[in-house]
Amino acid sequence: CKYCLLDCSDLYSNGFGNSGVYTIFPAGPTSPVQVFCEMGSMDAPDSDKWTVIQRRTDGTINFYRGWEQYKNGFGQASSEYWLGLENIHLLSGKKSYKLRVDMEDFDGAKAFVEYSSFNVAPEMDGYRLTLSGFKDGGAGNSLDHHNGHKFSTFDKDQDSDARNCAKTYLGGWWYDVCHHVNPNGEYLWGESIFGVGINWNSWKGWTYSLKAIHQMGFQHYIV
Repeated sequence: CKYCLLDCSDLYSNGFGNSGVYTIFPAGPTSPVQVFCEMGSMDAPDSDKWTVIQRRTDGTINFYRGWEQYKNGFGQASSEYWLGLENIHLLSGKKSYKLRVDMEDFDGAKAFVEYSSFNVAPEMDGYRLTLSGFKDGGAGNSLDHHNGHKFSTFDKDQDSDARNCAKTYLGGWWYDVCHHVNPNGEYLWGESIFGVGINWNSWKGWTYSLKAIHQMGFQHYIV
């Protein structure tokens, strides 16, 4: 299969230079996956070519879902979606990956974070999250609170809290006791109930739900 490529970086290297929806094959040629590729501007050819693994923009897709859907992915790559834990594991396990998270509030303010190393473990280890190499773009390091934790959904509780964090805060995430960020929480409009919205505590606190957030991975080579 000539274009059974792993991710957006591979697509770019094979001549696909425009941002948009593409098909990638993280699990091999029999398992195509639709994904949005953020290729950057044409006047900056050396910029990173990001594979979008999660995107929230308008609340059209329900993110309060069970384990199997978070494992396999859901939504539409052209709008809101979750790429799937298994796909994210396969991507981050085959290459050295970094993570970028971009976010926006309802006043148009924007912020981001990057981590130079990003990995999601296999399902047998609960799709555990590992991060390092924080770079601040104004949002703050709230995601580090979730470093080292397993993924939880309302029907598979792997958090460190006596409660079921996914049920309490209406999402699926690498919850601890319970969260400092909640990108897969309920889509609300700005000020909201404590902890249930799309929160990033170190930027907007636990009672502000963001307008937009998307997470992207990029393969790079550590020398």
